[in-house]
Amino acid sequence: MADALQTLLKKLQTRFGDALRECALNHREITLEISPERAIEIFTALRDEPDFAFEQVMDVCGVDYAAHGDVEWATDESSSTGFSRGVEPRAIGRGPAAIRHVAGRTFAGKGRFAAVYQLLSVSLNQRVRVRVFAPDDDLPVVPSVVGLWSSANWFEREAFDLFGIVFEGHPDLRRILTDYGFIGHPFRKDFPLIGQVEMRYDPERGRVVYEPVSIEPRVLVPRVIRKDNRYLESQ
Repeated sequence: MADALQTLLKKLQTRFGDALRECALNHREITLEISPERAIEIFTALRDEPDFAFEQVMDVCGVDYAAHGDVEWATDESSSTGFSRGVEPRAIGRGPAAIRHVAGRTFAGKGRFAAVYQLLSVSLNQRVRVRVFAPDDDLPVVPSVVGLWSSANWFEREAFDLFGIVFEGHPDLRRILTDYGFIGHPFRKDFPLIGQVEMRYDPERGRVVYEPVSIEPRVLVPRVIRKDNRYLESQ
């Protein structure tokens, strides 16, 4: 298995060269990172060329890298002092200032949002993961691969619905899990846990109505039990 992965890795590096922003083998999985400008060209080669023959796209998902790597909980000394409280002032969910900070930051200079594709070659029994970062955080756009793999249709709609990633060229890009009147994208890290609106059935109108959220936002902090025998010094 390891030799086959190394062989595939070398073939990918040789074939695409500088077109790959990243090409790495970690935990027996190959991950490629490509630019949206060359995505369709590279995806077409991965599907059609006999060395790769990735006939199927098994999954397409979105990723929000906002605040990636920020430490919210300092728990290195939890065994002696108990778990610390969340004190990072810029963390997700700590008010409008935190949301503005998160929305404006980038992950390692690559962007906040990415689409990740899991490709499978049935004929060659090999897999590869491909990641495409959207260049714009405010309106993330990446090219659609529905023209190459029709099974990506619903996957891309799901990523659009939950993360707000727009797949340019998709034939029917609309919500698939949330309601058409839903506001925002619930898998974004700056989306409030209480949501934007709440809904109920209005018997007078005979339909479902949307109203402002009546729950007050708050930060959830785990309860710290100090009188735990594991943390008490032996007498």
